[in-house]
Amino acid sequence: MQQQTQTEPDKSLFEFEAYEEEQEDILERKSESFWKGSFQRLLKNKGAIISLVVLILITVISLVGPFFNEYHYAEQDIARSDLPPLVHGLEWLGLDGTNSHGKNVYDDRSMTNEPSWLGTDEFGRDLWTRIWKGTQISLLIGVVAALLDLLIGVIYGGISGFYGGKLDDFMQRVLEVLMGIPNLILIILFILVLQPGIFSIILALIITGWVNMARIVRGQMLQLKGQEFIMASRALGATNKRLIWKHLIPNTLGPIIVTVMFTIPTAIFFEAFLSFIGLGIQPPLASLGTLIEDGFQNMQYFSYKLIYPAIVISAIMVSFNILGDGLRDALDPKMKT
Repeated sequence: MQQQTQTEPDKSLFEFEAYEEEQEDILERKSESFWKGSFQRLLKNKGAIISLVVLILITVISLVGPFFNEYHYAEQDIARSDLPPLVHGLEWLGLDGTNSHGKNVYDDRSMTNEPSWLGTDEFGRDLWTRIWKGTQISLLIGVVAALLDLLIGVIYGGISGFYGGKLDDFMQRVLEVLMGIPNLILIILFILVLQPGIFSIILALIITGWVNMARIVRGQMLQLKGQEFIMASRALGATNKRLIWKHLIPNTLGPIIVTVMFTIPTAIFFEAFLSFIGLGIQPPLASLGTLIEDGFQNMQYFSYKLIYPAIVISAIMVSFNILGDGLRDALDPKMKT
């Protein structure tokens, strides 16, 4: 039997790829968990990190700011009414206590030793204290409403998407009815029935606020429940409760977190709007909406009453939206590369 000889392949038939060190780094890179990779991608988003820092600073200052001076947010003193801002050392920024006519009101009233950093309203209430107290209330309403929307939406959407069939059809018809009703009209009618206040505003916001969360969770459930790891868990004897809370819900946390981050500024906006039209927080309590409404009424002569709360609520809204966009990109597996 004649022995076959091995011949070398013709190198002209092959195209050789140039070696790059970056390719070696990719090949040698260790696998990382989903949450670790998401956190690293979030850290690379400078806008999201700056927004997170701004939100943390605003939250901290709103908690400790009212204790920086001796004035209570509801304390009235007609002798101190409509005082302009005064901060010693920052006169070059215009915070020198002068009114629209160029006169120093503090000198005229012999109140140099009792400055008001952001001025006072027509009742002599300190605006620095009221702005940060109002920020507390606005953030409280936004966060509580978002958490209740999260709880109701995850439970409702999870049950609807997991069990499917006639139950899913019935639950979706309920959602369609709720979505067909203008939520702003429903919220206003609900507050008119109840007394305006923090509790009634939160209840009004969660009437339809959870619908979007329920639809997102349902869609994720329908997408995940037919995948192989769910079928494997069923074959191993996992109960429906374990499938939902140990496998399905954790895999939907990304869209859930992003939705919550957009729900909070929406709730804050609705509270500000309701307070602006007189259906929200009632004096002497303060929220950013009531402060903006009061500043709007006196905008021509006392513009500072509108400027400062408008800056705070704008910073909150913009920061939440930028952070939500950053989280959406960071939690998207497609952004891994």
